Amino acid sequence: MNRFIQNIKNIWKVEELRKRIVLTLTLILVYRVGSFVILPGVNYDALMNAQAQGGQNTLETLLSLFSGGGFTNASIMALGIMPYISASIIMQLLGMAVPAVQKMQNEGESGRKKINNYTRILTVIICALQAPSYLTLYVQSKGAMPLDADPFWWTQTIAVLIAGSMFAVWLGERITDKGIGNGISLLITVGILARLPEAFLAEFGFAVESGNLIKIVLELVAFMLVILGTILIVQGVRRIPLNTAKRIMGSRAVDEQSARSYLPIKVNASGVMPIIFAQAIMTIPLMVFSGGENGGSFLQNTLGDIYGVSYNTLLAVLIIVFTYFYTAIMINSKKIADDLKRSGGFVPGVRPGEETAEFIDTIVSRITFPGSLFLAVIAILPSIAKLAGVNDAFAMFFGGTSILIMVGVVLDTLQQIESYLLNRHMDGLMEGSRVKGRRTVNELSGF
Repeated sequence: MNRFIQNIKNIWKVEELRKRIVLTLTLILVYRVGSFVILPGVNYDALMNAQAQGGQNTLETLLSLFSGGGFTNASIMALGIMPYISASIIMQLLGMAVPAVQKMQNEGESGRKKINNYTRILTVIICALQAPSYLTLYVQSKGAMPLDADPFWWTQTIAVLIAGSMFAVWLGERITDKGIGNGISLLITVGILARLPEAFLAEFGFAVESGNLIKIVLELVAFMLVILGTILIVQGVRRIPLNTAKRIMGSRAVDEQSARSYLPIKVNASGVMPIIFAQAIMTIPLMVFSGGENGGSFLQNTLGDIYGVSYNTLLAVLIIVFTYFYTAIMINSKKIADDLKRSGGFVPGVRPGEETAEFIDTIVSRITFPGSLFLAVIAILPSIAKLAGVNDAFAMFFGGTSILIMVGVVLDTLQQIESYLLNRHMDGLMEGSRVKGRRTVNELSGF
């Protein structure tokens, strides 16, 4: 406890770090307030009554989780940050297939600015497409539309939804530039964590009513074990030893043993992307064929229940397939081998060039299998928690994209805070070890 208090004092002593943390918390507060500002004309009471009577479907549950309730509240930030994530994923995929985008990626800072501009433009387009669908499929279906919803109301409401989403993107970028941590990732994490207290209190209240307090204790222990396992896999790497060419340091040459380094290959190099892809693929048939009598009822019975056996089996298979696919895209073994050859590095016992590429590809294939199984297990953990008697809201936090995003973002933010402390010759956040966070958000959700 004393060390924790001392760490807080050290953080507050660093003026730049203190200003960044205060700015980050302020912008997060603005984002949370915006999640409760209701769209003009929307009947909020009718919306809440419809939710209480009919519940939420799979898509609504996921979008509500990532928007921190803005989606279900029909707020000005109902679309949240998700259109920007979709645009970033599209640009990332285009960078793998379109030469012009690949060229921009290799242009350094100027290329990055161009890609960011195109991503923002694409975000506006996606928002313009999603806003009418959101108003029709969600707000109107819940009976919350205003009685005088004329074309002017539709136009202004769509404009407000686009502006709210872009304002959320702007807040995220300001946090990244002037605050602490990655802004976009933090906004998603805050949106997820905002639902946690309500879900936990609901589960705790049920445990108190049933007189089974030991159940809530076991659930908390299981939740902590899931977080621990997620941290171990997220941080897990396979280090391939490398020997580099001799270097001249001062008046002497450094031998190979002294110049030895490692090529780290992450066990979970694909991050949460396979889960996002798999869930997106499985929600498309429900959205397209939900109106059919036979096909719609069949899909609703097989894929409509996110806690059902059919849904989770198919989800696990898709995640394993997408993990191999996305890892193959993210890790280019031939490019890594060529870079090592040009820099004079090599893997001991393996010839530079083609053999090195094959060796790296074999290692990646071997460690991707346990990584894919881990993602599949994480994705179906909410269903297992549901079968164990956990309520729907709290069960969502036992796995899926939510747990991976929270762990990755928290580790990255703590690592940045520790870097500020160590740069000023202060103690780190943990005694005898370093916080190892992920420095890129591509591993989180592709943006």
